[in-house]
Amino acid sequence: MHIVIMGCGRVGATLAQNLEDRGHSIAVIDRDPAAFRRLGSRFGGLRVTGHGFDRATLTEARLPEAGAFAAVSSGDNSNIIAARVAREVFGVENVTARIYDPRRAEVYERFGIPTVATVRWTADQMLRRLLPAGAEPLWRDPSGGVQLSEVHVSPAWVGHPVHRFQERTGVRVAFLTRLGEAMLPTARTVLQEGDLVHVMMYGDQVAEVEAACLRGPEEDRP
Repeated sequence: MHIVIMGCGRVGATLAQNLEDRGHSIAVIDRDPAAFRRLGSRFGGLRVTGHGFDRATLTEARLPEAGAFAAVSSGDNSNIIAARVAREVFGVENVTARIYDPRRAEVYERFGIPTVATVRWTADQMLRRLLPAGAEPLWRDPSGGVQLSEVHVSPAWVGHPVHRFQERTGVRVAFLTRLGEAMLPTARTVLQEGDLVHVMMYGDQVAEVEAACLRGPEEDRP
């Protein structure tokens, strides 16, 4: 998968190296060409100088063919603008932004952009937002048979009850993150735009679950 990262500070460089080590194609954008030194000589991805919310810059970074976009520069406004351009102009569904002010998280989540606040940021959290469902589990039982993972869900599921989503995908929804707050679903809970869905599933079902979650409820009918 091709992944574009805006910001080549310590966070962006670490993320780029980790993702490249996992076999992904990477493009890193930064307005300061000197920042690319953090990537090291072994980095084989694209280094693109420019603003991460500029369409020409994003096109040079091959965003039209990207499966994910991460905005991790040092500015909250730049990150959210770039994330919205990636989502709304280029149609990249898997987009996430780093923020410094956690109080803004609720506002950004309303735009459908998952955010990671600096005070609780870790490389693993960002990786789980960018990689396919289940690739980086949040928890795994000692036997390795069952895991807790955040999954990417088709927008077509918005407005449908959680119990129907479970029936169609074969997972158990453990909890949702809505507007930055965790919540336990009930029998009446309906999926909303911007929800982050965390599920329990068998470790050998990752690919099957990912495909099922990305299908809409109508597509999944026999």
